[in-house]
Amino acid sequence: MVLIKEFRIVLPCSVEEYQVGQLYSVAEASKNETGGGEGIEVLKNEPYEKDGEKGQYTHKIYHLKSKVPGFVKMFAPEGSLVFHEKAWNAFPYCRTIVTNEYMKDDFFIKIETWHKPDMGTQENVHCLDPNIWKSVDVVDIDIADRSQVEPADYKATEDPAIFQSVKTKRGPLGPNWKKELVNAEDCPRMCAYKLVTIKFKWWGLQNKIESFIQKQEKRIFTNFHRQVFCWIDDWIDLTMEDIRRMEDKTQRELEALRNQGQVRGTSAATDK
Repeated sequence: MVLIKEFRIVLPCSVEEYQVGQLYSVAEASKNETGGGEGIEVLKNEPYEKDGEKGQYTHKIYHLKSKVPGFVKMFAPEGSLVFHEKAWNAFPYCRTIVTNEYMKDDFFIKIETWHKPDMGTQENVHCLDPNIWKSVDVVDIDIADRSQVEPADYKATEDPAIFQSVKTKRGPLGPNWKKELVNAEDCPRMCAYKLVTIKFKWWGLQNKIESFIQKQEKRIFTNFHRQVFCWIDDWIDLTMEDIRRMEDKTQRELEALRNQGQVRGTSAATDK
């Protein structure tokens, strides 16, 4: 038995804009999650082509010793809190698999994302078997709703309800921004449909851990997409060539950050 949820995040940008904004924000957010011997180590970031699918492949290692709940540390031996994330970004479709060498086949997180130019109204966009789809919990994330943000995570500089883009004039996003976006002719829109499948097979802890991970995924998706929108003036003019150069630079910076300073950030391994 696995726990499956679909998170839907609507944004006031086009699918094409989001491709750049997402990659820019992943690179920036990674630096905020790395330090003090923990964080993100990039092993591979290269083009791939397989079975007619083309895109960018990344392999990252997440060192997360201090970023898991205490009840996990009680049974997890030293060195086991290292997670491998392999991602195939064939935008607008992306697939990410997170594994742990200690737990082997008893643990994985799979995140499959479709980016669509709509308001999050499509049902079963991942084409699951109808019997499986019936059991999927659909969760709508509103990036402008402060009540969906953990108090410790809130930053006024990353609040879409306050922020207005200088370059695009988008924002601030009011309480009815989604309804207003439907009727707006001059503003693009898109939705990231994130299907998260979690397996954690450990007697006595399965339900507790799976629920914890799903809660963390929601937290990360919420914070990350608030950042994507509020950083739009930093990435809206960038090209994919700019992004690849930035990723190369970030990979070197992450290695230096991980080996110095203090532990930072809140994240668990995730495809944002």
